[in-house]
Amino acid sequence: MVAPGSDSSLSDSFYPISCWQVFGKLTTKVKATQNFWDNALLAASQKPVYLFIWVVGLSWTAEEIWEGTGNTLFQRLLSFRDLLVIVLFCWVFVSFINALEHRYLQVERKKKLDQTSVIALGRLIRVAVIITGVLVAMQTLGYSLSGILAFGGLGGLAVGFAAKDMLANFFGGWMIYVDKPFRVGDWISSPDKKIEGTVEYIGWRQTRIMTFAKHPLYVPNSTFMNISVENPSRMQNRRIKQVFGLRYRDSDKVHLILEDVRSYLRHHDAIDQDKTIIVNFIRFAASSLDCQIYCFTKTTDWAEYLQIQENVLLEIISIIHSHGADIAFPTRTLDVSNSDQGVSDIQQRAGSPSLEAVKI
Repeated sequence: MVAPGSDSSLSDSFYPISCWQVFGKLTTKVKATQNFWDNALLAASQKPVYLFIWVVGLSWTAEEIWEGTGNTLFQRLLSFRDLLVIVLFCWVFVSFINALEHRYLQVERKKKLDQTSVIALGRLIRVAVIITGVLVAMQTLGYSLSGILAFGGLGGLAVGFAAKDMLANFFGGWMIYVDKPFRVGDWISSPDKKIEGTVEYIGWRQTRIMTFAKHPLYVPNSTFMNISVENPSRMQNRRIKQVFGLRYRDSDKVHLILEDVRSYLRHHDAIDQDKTIIVNFIRFAASSLDCQIYCFTKTTDWAEYLQIQENVLLEIISIIHSHGADIAFPTRTLDVSNSDQGVSDIQQRAGSPSLEAVKI
C-alpha cells in the first residue's frame, strides 16, 4: 500500500515521463508545420523544462522539510532554487537564439542573406540575455542592483584604461558588422598592409583570413579602422589592359590592324559592350610601335577571365599576322661609318680583309 501522504510525491516522480511524452507529441505536430520558429523553441526548451520540473519538485520537498524541521540549510536551498530557475530560463533563450542563428545561416547559402549580420545579431542578443540573467541572479541573491550598476561604471572605467586595445578591437569588429566593408567569404586586400585572402571568420577581437597560399592570417579588428581595404569580390567586371608592340617596318599597317582589333572586341560575346572599349596607338617606343587594348569582361570569375584574356591576345596575334606584320621585340641597329684610316685601323686590329659596315 502507498501511504496517504506519498501520493503527491509519487505523482511528481511521473512528471519527467509525462514531460517526454508531451514533447514527443509536440515534436510530431511541429514537424508538420512550415514555420521553423516553433521547431527552434521546442528544441531549445526540451532539456531545460525537464530539469525545471525536477528543480520544482525537489524545491517543494525541501520547503516541506524546512517547514517541519526549521533547518536553515533547506532555506538556503530555496534561494539556490531561484538561481537555478534563472539559469534555466537563460538556457532556453540562448539555445533558442543558437537554433535560429543556425537556421538562418543555412538559409543564407540559398538566399544570399548577410551571414555576417546574422552572426553579429545572434551574439548581441546572447550577450544581452546573459547580462540580464546575471543582474537578475545577483538581485535574487540579495545584492543591490543600483550598487552593482554604480560599481560596474567605475570598474568599466578602470577596465577601459587597462584593456584599451581589446576595446579597440571590439569596436573595430562592431564597425565591420555595421559598415559591412566585407563579409565572410569575400576576397579582400589592403594596399597599406600585406593583407590579401578570403575572409573566413569575423570575431569580436580578430578576423581570420585565409591567404591564397593557404596560410591563415589573423588580423586584429582595430587594424581595419586605420587602413584602406579593397573588396574585389564586389567588382562588377574584370579589366583587360594590355600593350602590344608592332615593328617600325609595319607602320603603314598599324591603322588597319587597330581597326580589326577594335571590331573584334566590339563583337566579342564575353566583352561588356556597355563599358569602355579602347584600342589605340599610344607611343613610339625604342624598338616598337606600342598599341593598347582596354576593355572589361562580363564575368568576374578569375579562371574565366584568364581564359577570355588568353583568347583575346591570341586573336590579336592572328590579326597582326593576317596583315603580314609581326610583334616587335627589342632590337638595336648600329651603323659604323668612319674614315678610310679608321677603317684600316679596325681591319688591322680585327684581322679581317675588309669592313664596310656593321649591323647588330
